[in-house]
Formats: sequence, structure tokens, C-alpha cells
Amino acid sequence: MPWLSTLMGVSVLGALGVTLIRNDKLAKQFTLLVSLIVLALTVTMAVQFSPNGDQWQFQENHSWIPAFGVNYSLAVDGIALVLILLSVILVPIVVLASWHDAEKGRRSVRTYFSLILVLEAMMIGVFAATDVFLFYVFFEAMLIPMYFMIGSYGGPQRAYASVKFLLYSLFGGLLMLVAVIALYSIAGKNTFMLSDLIGTIQDVNTQKWLFLGFFVAFAIKAPLWPFHTWLPDAAAQAPAGAAVLLVGVLDKVGTFGMMRFCLQLFPDAAAYFTPLVIVLAVIGVIYGAIVAIGQTDMMRLIAYTSVSHFGLITLGVFAMTKGNPGAQDAGTGATLYMVNHGFSTGALFLIVGFLIYRRGSKFIPDYGGVQKVAPILAGTFLVAGLSSLSLPGLSTFVSEFMVLAGAYRLHVPATVIATMGVILAAIYILWMYQRTMNGPTAESVKTLPDLNAREKWVVAPLVALLLVFGFYPKPLLDVINPAVKDTLSSVSVTADQAAAASGVKEGK
Repeated sequence: MPWLSTLMGVSVLGALGVTLIRNDKLAKQFTLLVSLIVLALTVTMAVQFSPNGDQWQFQENHSWIPAFGVNYSLAVDGIALVLILLSVILVPIVVLASWHDAEKGRRSVRTYFSLILVLEAMMIGVFAATDVFLFYVFFEAMLIPMYFMIGSYGGPQRAYASVKFLLYSLFGGLLMLVAVIALYSIAGKNTFMLSDLIGTIQDVNTQKWLFLGFFVAFAIKAPLWPFHTWLPDAAAQAPAGAAVLLVGVLDKVGTFGMMRFCLQLFPDAAAYFTPLVIVLAVIGVIYGAIVAIGQTDMMRLIAYTSVSHFGLITLGVFAMTKGNPGAQDAGTGATLYMVNHGFSTGALFLIVGFLIYRRGSKFIPDYGGVQKVAPILAGTFLVAGLSSLSLPGLSTFVSEFMVLAGAYRLHVPATVIATMGVILAAIYILWMYQRTMNGPTAESVKTLPDLNAREKWVVAPLVALLLVFGFYPKPLLDVINPAVKDTLSSVSVTADQAAAASGVKEGK
């Protein structure tokens, strides 16, 4: 069965079906049903995945543009699989959370929900593409539905935020397209298949230029400091559900691309630029956290926390270098961090979205004492916030610890500085919680209703996942570890080195 094409096909057909429904409520229900079908199909596919089997599974390969060697080629390894699972879990949650988000938009409610399903198909495709050109197509196609979701259904400055998001992303995509064409021409193999292109560029100087073309595009998407400036505007103006998909999934394409393409296609260039990237990552960790502390807009605050978190993920990705005995831990931690950050930040954005929908304001000074009138909302907000600061027992702690432990083996000063981000995270999260949830109850929130049944169904799965993977991350690690080892073999880190690193970690 062509699993991956089926998942995308169901989403696209569902999007078309939504546009044909004239009743808004029925359109929402149909969208939720389609997203749950996609989730069920993905889980069925994931159960059949063998972590210790072939690296690439559920492969599909069809000639697309034979003259240029372009193929419609899809497959997943453990890294891609967990990110696809993240995507399809978040989509039905976002659909349920966004039940009323599109009612005041410039376009119809049906259009908003059809855009969510189109975006879901693009997200599955970008993680599953094993043809570099096909990856580029999905990489750019994702921009369109998100552009309209922000520009048509966002806040007062939605036009500015959506155009800024689009221009930044298109600029990065243009650099990547130039690098893709150059890679194809220099390799001289009449193919864009990733497996066929690995190891074909031997000249180090050529690798450096091609690396930069891919890296800048991914750094903008990630977003890595100083390429991050589009994110706070886009996240602050987007509807809460769109912000979840933007920061929780789309931005992961940046760090996923660094690991999948930058490291494997250009290992020598990656090693050359690693010190620079590590510096940018550490600056991003500290800068994002410090700026978050000073925010009064809750949506912008969460966006800046993500700049800090993506700095840590990038640190883990580029700790996967030759000679680092902690490369396995760093790479596994970075991948796990992508998943856990999606659930943690998704929960924060959605709960803040519920607050804004009730009070009509996203500014911290307009709140106070919410815990007394809406205890369930305040409690889930606390759990989501504690996961963002990586409290032990919640899922992000495991991934953050693995990244820092793996990076420490090779980049001690950078890792020590990055660890300060944990302290700063406690400041911006707990201070925001204290000002909004504790203290005297503000007059404007005394009649604030608590979470209703629909909103509880939105938050409950995210809180459950944060707790389950905080205490038992083994199912994810079992899938991710073999894929990271295969990736390490392409960046000149041998299986013996990875095994040695594991032995050191266990005290052997």
C-alpha cells in the first residue's frame, strides 16, 4: 500500500470536500473527521515500521520529470516518521481548538479549514520526500496555505506579518533553489535522489557554497538567530491554531533539513561551519530567552521562547560532527526535542488563545488572578509552561538533557552558556504565570469562564503526551536512535564511535 501518498491524498481530497460543503458547522465536523482518519492511517502505518529494519521504509518511487531525473520519491526513516506523527496529531487538535477562529476572517470558514488540510498534506510530503527537488517543491508549497491563514484570519497587523513571513521564506527558498540546481549540475548524475547524491561532492570549497545555500534557507525556516525576525510578528498575528502549526511543525522543517541535507550532503562543509553555527545557536538560546522576559504580548513571548528552543535544537544537530563521542546523544536529543517542543509550544499557544478569546486581549497586564475563576485553565497553563522550561518529569526535559549532554562532549564553553537558557526559561515562564494567573483577581476577568468540554478535549491529549513521554520516552527513542546512527554514518561518524559514546554514557 502506498501509505505516504494515501495520507496526503486523503488530506487533499478532504480539503476539496470541505470547499463543497455550504454549512459551516458541517464543514468543521467534516474537517475534524478527515484529520482523525489521517491520524488513524498514520498510526496504522507507524505500527508496521521496523526500527531495526531498513533505513528507508514505505518507499514509493515514480518518475516525474525524466529529462532531469526528478522522481516522485517518498519514504521515511525514524526521524521523518516521528515528525509526521507530530504533524498528524496536532492537526485534529488544532481543528478542534480553532472552532471559532475563522468566523471573523476575511474569507469563509470553509476556506480556513480546507487550508488546514492542504497544509497537512504538505507537511507529510516535506518530511517524506527523498528526492531533493521534490523536497524543495513541498518546502515552498507549505508557504501558500500558511500565508493565507495568517493574512486572512489573523490579527490587526496580519497583512504585514503574512507578507513578511512570505518574503523571508521565499528569499531562503530562492537560495536553496540555486543550491539544488548547482548540486544537480556538479554531481552530474542526472538524479535528485538523496541517496544517490550523498558523497558526490568531494571538493570542500564547492561543498561550502552549496552548504550555505541550503543552510540559510533552513536557518530562516527554523528560525535561527539572526534570521528569526519574521517569527514574532507572524506568531503574534496568526490565529492560535495557525501559530501552533507554524511553530510546532513548519519551523521544524528547518532543523530537519539541516540534519537531513546539510550534514549528509556536505559533511566537510558542515564540519567547517560548525563553530559558527554553534555560536549562532548559543546566541539564539540566550537572546530569545532574554527578549521573552521583556514581552507583555503573550503570543510574542511564546514566539521568542521558540527562538531560544530552536537554538538548542540547532546546537544538538551540529554536535553531530566527526570526533564528538556524544554525537549520538545530541542527534537523538535534537530529534526528540523537535517532537516535544511541538507538543509543549502547541499547548501554550492554544491555552493563551483560549484566554484571548475570552478576555479579548493578549497583553499580560490585562490579566491577574485567573486561577481563582478558571482553575482548570490555569492548571493546564502551568503544566504547559513547566514543560517549556523543561521541568523533570515532563517530556522536554529528556530531550534538552540529551542535547546538552551530547554537545558538552565537544563544545564545553558553548554548552555551559546554553545551559543558562534553562534558568532564563524559568524566569519568563513563571513570571508570565504569576502575573496572569496569581495575585488579586482583575476586575475584567472575574466572570471569565473556565475551559468548556471542547477545550478540555483539545488540551487533554497534549498534557497527556507531555507527561507520558516525560516518564517513558523509550517508544520514541527506539524509533529515533537507529535513524540517527544511519545519519551519523553519512557525516563520517562510525557506528563504533556511536557505540563507544553509548558505552561512556552508561558508565561502561
